[in-house]
Amino acid sequence: MNRSSCPQISFDFAGRFLPPVYILVFIVGLTANVIGLKILLQNWTKLKIINVFVLNLGLADVLYLLTLPFLVVYYFNKSKWIFGDTFCKITRFCFNINLYGSIGFLTCISVSRYLAIVHPVRVIGRLTVTHSVVVSVLVWVLVIVQSLPDMFFPKTYQKGAQKCFDTTSKEFVEDYLRYSVGWTLTGFCLPFLVTVGCYSHVIVTLCGSGSTDRLLRRRSLRLLLVLILLFSVCYIPYHVLRNLNLCSRVLLKRRQCYAWSNAVYVAHQVGRGLVCLNPALNPLVYLHVSEELSSGLRALLGRTRRVLQSHKMSSFTGNAPPANATNRV
Repeated sequence: MNRSSCPQISFDFAGRFLPPVYILVFIVGLTANVIGLKILLQNWTKLKIINVFVLNLGLADVLYLLTLPFLVVYYFNKSKWIFGDTFCKITRFCFNINLYGSIGFLTCISVSRYLAIVHPVRVIGRLTVTHSVVVSVLVWVLVIVQSLPDMFFPKTYQKGAQKCFDTTSKEFVEDYLRYSVGWTLTGFCLPFLVTVGCYSHVIVTLCGSGSTDRLLRRRSLRLLLVLILLFSVCYIPYHVLRNLNLCSRVLLKRRQCYAWSNAVYVAHQVGRGLVCLNPALNPLVYLHVSEELSSGLRALLGRTRRVLQSHKMSSFTGNAPPANATNRV
């Protein structure tokens, strides 16, 4: 339906919704990932194949988390970008590296679990830490190659106040839509299908084998639930809504306006908020794939509990009045 004037878009919604999400993710995500990486590095000599993927997943998370304070300043400053065009592109690049790096390393973790559970005899002694390091390097290279074209699209626009787009400016939105669709297919859909296929086979194998270790079965089922949470909450809505919002922008550029354009924009901003939760949720994966992290976290929580209990007891005894205090009056 063609119209002479297009509906008003609630561009200020992002400035109200995203900063609190970014602050929460920065605090929770950075704390959880730093603790996880510290425990992994402390057990470096016990490094296993799957822990290499976990380590790279944590590094991708920290890389993105360090850019969040700049985005918070951007939205608190009424969407005025003050850090320059180059740093705007670097910030968006770090987001893409985290997003597709996380998807890539989660896929590697899924394939590793699949091989270890479904084909243990075939892979025993054949897969080494060196292989996982090589695969991790390939994942980084592939993610960077996929994300580099995004750097060549204009990210800032000067009209009163400089903006920092998460996609691109209005003039290049058609080209970006084509790039985004291809990027979604190769960077998200294919890894998602591989992950679903691997864990479907893993669950069938675990449930069909009466001799399977119960702890392994429980841990695998919990990891599957975490992956379902990540994909259903973070990744699927973001990719669907990003491409739908780009389609809406293309139609608006062509003066083909629809009543749902504003709803799509708002939903896309919600999707952006949900996808940035993945650095805070990824540590849940660590706990279900790494024995070192699980035992290290339990030890850390035990020490923290003892310190708090000791502090509580000392505060209690320190504040209690002496037994003969009333006799001194």
